[in-house]
Amino acid sequence: MKLAVLLGPVLIGPVLGASLLAPPARARAQSGPVDLTAQARQAPKPLPTTAVPASTATTPALPGADATAATVVVPPAPPAPPPHWALADAQGLLEAIQGIGKEGLFARDYQPATLAAAIADGEGPSLDATATKLFGWLAEDLRDGRTPMDSRAQWFVVDPDVDANPTPRLLTAALNAHNVKGVLAGLDPTNPDYALLRETLPKAKDPAIATLIRINMDRWRWLPRDLGLQYLLTNVPEQMLKLTVDNKIITSYRTIVGKPGRTATPQLAVKVQGVIFNPTWTVPQSIVKGEGLGVRLAANIPAAKRQGYAVTKSADGTITVVQQPGPKNSLGLMKLDMPNEHAIFIHDTPNRSLFALPSRALSHGCVRTERASELGMTMAMLGADLTPEQGVEYTLSGKYTRVPMTKTFPVYITYFTMARDVTGTMRSFDDLYGRDAPVLASFAAARQPHTGQRTSKEEVIKLDNPL
Repeated sequence: MKLAVLLGPVLIGPVLGASLLAPPARARAQSGPVDLTAQARQAPKPLPTTAVPASTATTPALPGADATAATVVVPPAPPAPPPHWALADAQGLLEAIQGIGKEGLFARDYQPATLAAAIADGEGPSLDATATKLFGWLAEDLRDGRTPMDSRAQWFVVDPDVDANPTPRLLTAALNAHNVKGVLAGLDPTNPDYALLRETLPKAKDPAIATLIRINMDRWRWLPRDLGLQYLLTNVPEQMLKLTVDNKIITSYRTIVGKPGRTATPQLAVKVQGVIFNPTWTVPQSIVKGEGLGVRLAANIPAAKRQGYAVTKSADGTITVVQQPGPKNSLGLMKLDMPNEHAIFIHDTPNRSLFALPSRALSHGCVRTERASELGMTMAMLGADLTPEQGVEYTLSGKYTRVPMTKTFPVYITYFTMARDVTGTMRSFDDLYGRDAPVLASFAAARQPHTGQRTSKEEVIKLDNPL
C-alpha cells in the first residue's frame, strides 16, 4: 500500500509541513499544553472551625490543690479582614458586573445595587467586605463556570484553572494593579469558539437561541482556559473529531459515539500516552461469560484461532479471549492509548460504512474514527517523531506495535450543542443525550455558591466493548 493511500491528501500536502510539523508562528503564553495527569487531586480540606490549642501553659499549684498543671486553650486567630478597596477599584468592579452580559452571565447574580450603595457610602469596612465577596463570585464563574457541578451530566474533566489562578491571587493582582476589569477579562477561554459565541450572542433575536449560546459559552469555562498548543477535540453532538494546532483546525474526522442511555460517551480530558498499530482486543467478560462466547470458543481452539481469537482457561475456570490483530479486529487497525477509568478510547473499526450515516450514536461509549490509520500516523509523527515511512511499515506489518508518545498530547471529549462546525460556521447540534436541560435549568435559577466539587459524582460506567 502506498503512503499516499494511507495518509491521504491532508498529510502529504503542504498543510502537514506548514501546520503540523513546523512550530507555530505566534508565540504562546504557555510553553505547551496543560498537563492533565496531575489534576485529579482532592480539593484542600477546609480549615477547622472549632477552637484548637495554640499554646499551653502551667499554673503554680496552690496549697491543698491538685498539683496537676492546668491547660489553657488559646483560640485561633480570627480570619484576616478583606483587603482595602479604593473607590476607583470598586467602581471598576461595578462596571465589570454591569457589562457581564456580554460574557453570557447575568449582572443580577452579582448584586450591582448592593455594591453601588456601598460605593456611595465611601471607603471602609463595608465596601471592602462587599466588593471582595462580589469579586470572588464573579471570578469563580468566569474561571470555572456558573453551572453547578450537579447540573453537568457525566462531566469528568478536572479544570486546572482554579489551581493556577486561585481567587485570592486574582484579587491581589487586581487591586495591586488597579485593574479589576482587566484581571477579570483575562479569565476568558482562549479558544476561538468562545469568542465567536460571544460575538454571536447580541445578534440572537430568539431568546431560546440566546440562552443556548449562554450555556455553551459556560461549557467552555468548564474546560482549561488554554487547551494547549496541539490537541484533539471531539464534540460528541457534532460526531466529529478535530486535530487542532495553535487553535486552528488542521483536519477533521467523522466519528461514531456512544448510544444514548447507559452507553453515552462521558466528557473527559485525558492524555495520549501511545499510538497502537494493529491492536489486540481483550473481550470483556460480559461477552465472554455473559453471552457464552468463551465456552463456544474454548470447545474448539483450532477454530477459534482461525477466527482470530486466542483463548486461555485459568485454573479457576475463567476463560480469557483476546482478539488478535487483523482487519476484522473490533478495534480496527489503530487505537490511541489514553488510559482512563472509563475505558474510553479513540480507535478504528472494521465496519467503516457506518461513517456515511448522518447520525452515528452507535457505540458502547468509545469514539470510533474514520481514517484511523492516518490519524494514528499523524499523532505518532507529532508526539513521537515517527517518520511517515515507519508509520506505513507499522500499519502494514499486521503486528501489534505500540509507539509511546514523547510529547504531551491532550484529548478533550466535549459536549457542545452550539459550536463552530468543521467549516468554521457557528451552528447548533442535536442534544443527543439531553444534557442541555439541567444546564438550562441552572441558568433559569438563581446563582448557586461554588462548593469546591471538581467533577460529576455520577457512577463511572465502564463498558469496554467496541461492538
